[in-house]
Amino acid sequence: MLIGDVARRSGVSARMLRHYEALGLVRPADRTGAGYREYSSDDIRRIFHIESLRSLGLSLREVGRALDDPGFAPGALVEDLARQTRERIAAETELLTRLRRIGAAEPAGWEEVLQVVALLQGLGSESAGRRQRAALSAVDEAPLPVEALVEAALSESDPNVAGALRWALAQLGDGGLVLLAEGLGAPDQEVRERAVRSIAEIATAAATAVLHDALTNQDIVVRRNAALALGARGGAEAVPTLIDMIVEEANDADAADALSALASDPVLADRIAAALVDRLSAEPAARQRLTQALADIPGSTASGALEELAHDADRAVALTATYIRQLRATGGGAR
Repeated sequence: MLIGDVARRSGVSARMLRHYEALGLVRPADRTGAGYREYSSDDIRRIFHIESLRSLGLSLREVGRALDDPGFAPGALVEDLARQTRERIAAETELLTRLRRIGAAEPAGWEEVLQVVALLQGLGSESAGRRQRAALSAVDEAPLPVEALVEAALSESDPNVAGALRWALAQLGDGGLVLLAEGLGAPDQEVRERAVRSIAEIATAAATAVLHDALTNQDIVVRRNAALALGARGGAEAVPTLIDMIVEEANDADAADALSALASDPVLADRIAAALVDRLSAEPAARQRLTQALADIPGSTASGALEELAHDADRAVALTATYIRQLRATGGGAR
């Protein structure tokens, strides 16, 4: 079969067939009387083998080794090709994500495109300082797609950068709330914590509703952060979790402060004091913390509890209650 016929049947151009011959991949031994190359059935079969291996991403040099070296083992090469393919897909996916985010920013001109690109590069920088500057600039200079800010906030480990990202998201109001709420169900515990802390800084009714739902989250860290945020917003539903935090010595000082803020509502003050008293059957150290938490809870229920605790069998608890009562008597604590 002449080269033109082979090209038509195989789909490989005559020029490429000559290139294969020059590299020694195909060596048609026969010639016609006029001196033209004549390909045998074995030559054509080898051409199809070459094309099959090329379709896997092998270079022509690797194809030659695969076909001619009896000791050639494909395993390592195939694994290397798979790795290269994964890297290429990851790079293309990153590029697609960047392009989609630039489009979402709706730039009016190339100057804005360049600003968005610079901010996206800043958020992905290895320098914490550069990431922080990008987060702080994301609101005023060239608004970034909220998806990029949320992704950065949920993956950021540097506390200063994380704070800047939470601030930037808070400026967007409910813009990133849906994505952040999805983060509450992430497999990674650190991502869930970053999500709830970001939501806690969004001062909207919708964010408060998400925090309320987070009180039943399976992750105790999410529940605790939600309770602290709700306590600052007057959410009485956070009281049980806040008291649990005091008993369990988990951010107990912050929890006591949140209870104190809630107790500024006279309707809640006695309920909070009664709930604290109900937990006084806990172990000694916890009883001490519960007694201290009563210090800033106004009302007769807290005062009556402290009077009884001043005579408690646990000397440390009794001394703490006595001291608190003295402070309250002199105006140094809640009445």
